[in-house]
Amino acid sequence: MFEPSPSAAPLLARLLDLLADDAPAEALGAVTSEARAAGVPAAELAEVERAAATALRIRGALRQHRRRELQLTALFDTAGDLAASRDLGDVLKAIVRRARMLLGTDTAYLTLPDEEAGDTYMRVTDGSVSVLFQRLRLELGEGLGGLVAQTASPYATPDYRTDERFRHTRNINAGVLDEGLVAILGVPLLLGSSRGGTGKVIGVLFAADRAPRVFSPDEVALLCSLAAHAAIAIDTARALDDTRSALAELAGANAELAEANAAVRAHSAAMQRAEEAHDRLTDLVLRGGDVTDVAASVAGLLDSPLTIHDPAGRPLAAVRPDGSAYTADGPDADRLAGAVEESRRGARAVHSDGRWVCAVLAGQELLAGLVLHRADRLDDSDRRLFERAGVVTGLLLLLRRTVAETENRIRGELISDLLSDPERDPAGLAERGRRLGVDLDRPHLLLVAEAAAREKLGGAAMRYLFGGDVHGVSAEHAGTVVLLIDGDGAGGDAARAAAAQLGHLVQAPVTVAGTGPARGARELAAAYGEAARCLRAMRVLGRTGEGACVDELGFLGVVLGDAKDVDGFVTAVLGPLLRYDERRGTHLVRTLRAYFRAGGSLIRAKDELHVHVNTVVQRLDRIQVLLGHDWNEPDRALELQLALRLQLLSGGREG
Repeated sequence: MFEPSPSAAPLLARLLDLLADDAPAEALGAVTSEARAAGVPAAELAEVERAAATALRIRGALRQHRRRELQLTALFDTAGDLAASRDLGDVLKAIVRRARMLLGTDTAYLTLPDEEAGDTYMRVTDGSVSVLFQRLRLELGEGLGGLVAQTASPYATPDYRTDERFRHTRNINAGVLDEGLVAILGVPLLLGSSRGGTGKVIGVLFAADRAPRVFSPDEVALLCSLAAHAAIAIDTARALDDTRSALAELAGANAELAEANAAVRAHSAAMQRAEEAHDRLTDLVLRGGDVTDVAASVAGLLDSPLTIHDPAGRPLAAVRPDGSAYTADGPDADRLAGAVEESRRGARAVHSDGRWVCAVLAGQELLAGLVLHRADRLDDSDRRLFERAGVVTGLLLLLRRTVAETENRIRGELISDLLSDPERDPAGLAERGRRLGVDLDRPHLLLVAEAAAREKLGGAAMRYLFGGDVHGVSAEHAGTVVLLIDGDGAGGDAARAAAAQLGHLVQAPVTVAGTGPARGARELAAAYGEAARCLRAMRVLGRTGEGACVDELGFLGVVLGDAKDVDGFVTAVLGPLLRYDERRGTHLVRTLRAYFRAGGSLIRAKDELHVHVNTVVQRLDRIQVLLGHDWNEPDRALELQLALRLQLLSGGREG
C-alpha cells in the first residue's frame, strides 16, 4: 500500500478539502501542477495525478447526482402545484416555467387548439422576448407542433430552420426567427382516447434553445411527464367548467331542477373524489412512499385487489384493499402483455379477461402495468382515478430508476478498479465498497455478458438488477458488461437466467458466462478471469445467446477452470508443428485441424484446404514424423484436438 511522503501528503489532503468544498475542476487540476513544480518524486507524483483524476471523476458524479435530484424535485414541485391550485392558468404557467428549468432551455411554451377558429395559439410562454412569437397562431398541421399533434408522439430537432420533416410556413418562420430559436423539442398533451383507439392530443408542450442542441431520451421523458400533468390540469379545469355551466343552465328549469341538480352534484362529487385521490397519491410519492404504498392506496380507493407488474410481467407489488398481501394467481403473461400494449396504444385503461389494465409510461417507454382485479365495469370517475394512478406510479418508478442509475454508475467504477488492479489496495477496495453499500467480503456470483448490441447492454443490465429479485451491481469493462450479484448459488444457473432476461430486454442474443461464489478483491478478480475465459470458450463453441459456467463445458471447461498453464499445454502438444510452421512458412497446424474436422476424410480435408489430395497426404506424413506414429490413435487424437481448440481460444490464428 502506498505511504505518502511528507512532500505529497499535504497535496493529497488538499485534494480532499477541495472535493469537500465543491471546488472547480481547475482547482483540482492545479494540485498536480503544484506537485510538479515542487519537484515531488516521480512515484509520488504519479500517485498525486491518480488521486486528482479520481477526485475529478467523483466531482463529476456528484454534480450529475445533484442535477438529477434538482430535476426530480422540480418535477414533484409541479405535482404539488397541480394538487394545490385549481386555477388552470397558474398551473400551466408553473409547468412551462419548470419545463424550462428542468431542461435548462432558453424558453418553453405551450400551445392549445382553438376549436372555434380552427387553428392553434400560444397559451403560455416562459423566457420569450418576442411579442410576434407570443402572439403566433398556427394552422393545424403546421410546424413541429403540427407533426407532434398529428402523430401523438414527441419530436425534436437540433436546428428547426434546416429541418425538412416539418411543414414550414412564412408565418411560423417569422416568429421563430424573431425569437431566435434553433433547437426545439415538442411533446403531446394526451388525454383519453378517440374512437379510433389513439390518445386525443389537446395541446403541445415545447422546450427550445437559441443554439443547436440534441435533446437526450431522459429529457424527452421528463418533458412528457410534465405534459401528462398539464393534460390532467386542463381536463380537470374543463370538467369543472362543464359542471358550473350545467348548474347555471339548469338553474331556471323548475320542473327538472331537483333531478338535474342531483346528477350534476353526483358528477361534481365524482370529479372532486378523483382530484382528492390524485392529490393523495401525489402526496404519498412526495413523502417517499414506494410502489407497494401506491398499490395499497389505489386498491383501497377502488375497493379491489391491485397488482403492479414490470415490463416483463413480473410482479412488483400485490395488495388487497385492506393493505394485506394479495396472493391469487396473476394474469397470463401473454394476455397481460397484450392488454398493456392495448392500453399503451389507446392511452387509457382497458378491460381484459375480467381485469382492468393500465400502462405506466414515461414518454414512449413502458415502465410497468397496473392490474385492477375487478370484473365489473368502472364508471368514468373510477376509471379516471385508475388512469391517474398510472401517472403517479410512473413518476415514482422514474425517480427510483434515476437514483438507481446514479448509484450503479458510482459503484460500477469500484468494480472496474477492482478488476483492473486488485493487488493495488485490496483493503482500500473493500472499505470503499462498504461505503457504497457493496460488501466485497460477502459471497458474490460474477457474470460476464456480451451482445452485438453493446450500446444497449449496459442499460439492460442495470434494469435487470433494478427491476427483479436479483440484487447486485453492474459495470462495463473490457468491452463486456460485468454483473456482481449477491448470493452463493450456482454460477451456471445465474448465467442462464441473465442471458434469457437480458436477451429479452435488448431484443438480441446475449451470451453470459458465470462463476463463483467468490469473496474479496483477489477472489473476485480471479473469478472474473475464469468467467472471461469461459465466455471466449462459448464463443468458439458456437454457444452464442446461452448462459453457462466452465464446469458445464466438459473437458474444455475443466482445463479453463484450472487455468494453470493453458499456453504450456498447447506448446507441449503442438509445439513441433507450431515451430515447423513458423520456421518454414508451412501450414501443418491448419492441415491437422482440417483433417480432424473432416472426420479423417482426405477428400473433405483437401476441399477445405483447397489443395490436391496428394498435398494433404504429404503434410500428414510430415506431421507423423514430427509427432510420432501414434498421433492418430484415439487418446492422442483427443489431446491434439483439445490443443487445437485451446490454441484458437488463446488467440491463435485459424491457419
